[in-house]
Amino acid sequence: MSDSKETIAILGGTGDLGTGLAIRWSKAGHKIVIGSRTLEKAQNAVANLQAVSPETPADAMENSDAAAAGDIVVLTVPAEHQISTLMGVKDSLEGKILIDVTVPLVPPKVGTVQLPVEGSAGKRAQDALGKDVMVVTAFQNIAAHLLQEPVTIECDVLVAGNKKAARDKVIELAKEAGMTAWHAGPIENSAAAEALTSILIQINRRHDISHSGIKIIGQDDH
Repeated sequence: MSDSKETIAILGGTGDLGTGLAIRWSKAGHKIVIGSRTLEKAQNAVANLQAVSPETPADAMENSDAAAAGDIVVLTVPAEHQISTLMGVKDSLEGKILIDVTVPLVPPKVGTVQLPVEGSAGKRAQDALGKDVMVVTAFQNIAAHLLQEPVTIECDVLVAGNKKAARDKVIELAKEAGMTAWHAGPIENSAAAEALTSILIQINRRHDISHSGIKIIGQDDH
């Protein structure tokens, strides 16, 4: 991989997770593009981002333009909009890494694991986009609001995808954003991280914790 900093397009970057990743990756030297269904919504998202972090520059574009502009594309939309959003930008994703952070939470029982028929949201995205797009899943278990704050993220990141080089790149990006990430195998294994989100929600509720997480142990020098 080149040492040059990529342009990262965040589709649906209106929530805490997209905002936090934008802040951290911008500080690491990446150019940030925020995409949304309309240019107006994207511009509002950039305004909200800069209200949180005035020193974080970002361009606003419609999703299709953002996906075309990004060297790496990140999907941070709710699960119900995952496939419709991806189908609208599919042509612009060919040959690229798509980082999909979708968690298939089904209200009102968000504390109950409810994976889609494909086995996971990550597998659903890979099936929909085809082999020419390198879908990698990550960041599903991170307490999103913490990403916006200058704090250490204690929760580790599980990275699943079918191409090792693509997983390597996402692990590198996680490190740049201040997180420890681990190879978690092929895209089918995304099911584990997606399911863990509901379990962590239950732990937060039952034990009065604001941001429970996971930690991989056993490698002292990682």
